[in-house]
Amino acid sequence: MKKTVLIVDDSATLRASVQYVLTEAGYHVEEAVDGQKGLDVLEKLHIHDVKIDVIITDINMPNMDGISFIREIKKGPFKFVPILVLTTESEHAKKLEGKAAGAAGWLVKPFKPEQLLWVVKKFIR
Repeated sequence: MKKTVLIVDDSATLRASVQYVLTEAGYHVEEAVDGQKGLDVLEKLHIHDVKIDVIITDINMPNMDGISFIREIKKGPFKFVPILVLTTESEHAKKLEGKAAGAAGWLVKPFKPEQLLWVVKKFIR
């Protein structure tokens, strides 16, 4: 059974590169362009009883930013899914805000493929 990862980022280029790295490593990938669309995807997956193993989200996105997205996830059926933040934000206060919202990990862009895979493997049980 393939593990499923949801990528939420407004950059099509970043989503494509993360998807490539993860699918090459054998993961199934779902995508969304912002936090609101991410919640829509999660709702659809929940209705179809699809398990999400890890969520990777950016912080700075239109419509719903990553911190708000994380807070919303933690209220629903996916509250125990590990959330990895992949962002250009590296300031300590932002990391603390992400952690307080429920993020399990933080990677700063640009990322190395092997670094991303190591972190994803660490979070998938």
